[in-house]
Amino acid sequence: MKKKNKTIIGWEEWCKFPELELCAIKAKVDTGAKTSCLHAFNIGTFTKNDKKYVQFYIHPIQKNKKIVRKCISEVVDYRYVTNSGGIKEKRYVIKTQLILAGKDWEIELTLAKRDSMAFRMLLGREAIRKAKFLVDPSKSCFHGKLKPQQIKNLYTEK
Repeated sequence: MKKKNKTIIGWEEWCKFPELELCAIKAKVDTGAKTSCLHAFNIGTFTKNDKKYVQFYIHPIQKNKKIVRKCISEVVDYRYVTNSGGIKEKRYVIKTQLILAGKDWEIELTLAKRDSMAFRMLLGREAIRKAKFLVDPSKSCFHGKLKPQQIKNLYTEK
C-alpha cells in the first residue's frame, strides 16, 4: 500500500539487520525519537586498523533472555541522547543495513541498554524519513507478523 511514493508502516514492525546477523527484531516506530536505538549490553570498544569498533550483546527477542547474539560494528560517532526518563546519556553510534517493508537502506543506531523497555529497538524519524515511510498508528506489524515459534526457529537455525 503506497501513497505518493510513501510506504505505510504500523506503530510496530519486524526489522532485519543482515550485517549484524539479526534476522528479526520487533521495533517500536517512534516519530518522537530523532535517531533509532538498538538494545545492547556488555558494550565494549576496540581498535583495529586505526578504526574504532564496538562489540555488544543483544537479546533480540522481547521477553527472552535465553537467546543472545554478539554483534560488532564500526563506531561512527558518539552522541548525547535524552532517554525516556529525561536523562542525557552518551551513546555509541553505528551505521548498519536495515531491511523493512521491502526496503533496504543504511541507518544510524545508538546503542543503549533497554532491558526494562518493552521493545528491543526504536525506529526513529531520521530512518523513517530516509525510507519515505508513512506511519499508521492503527496498524501493528503491517508488513507481516511472526509467531513466537517462528522467531525462535530463525535464531536457532544457525
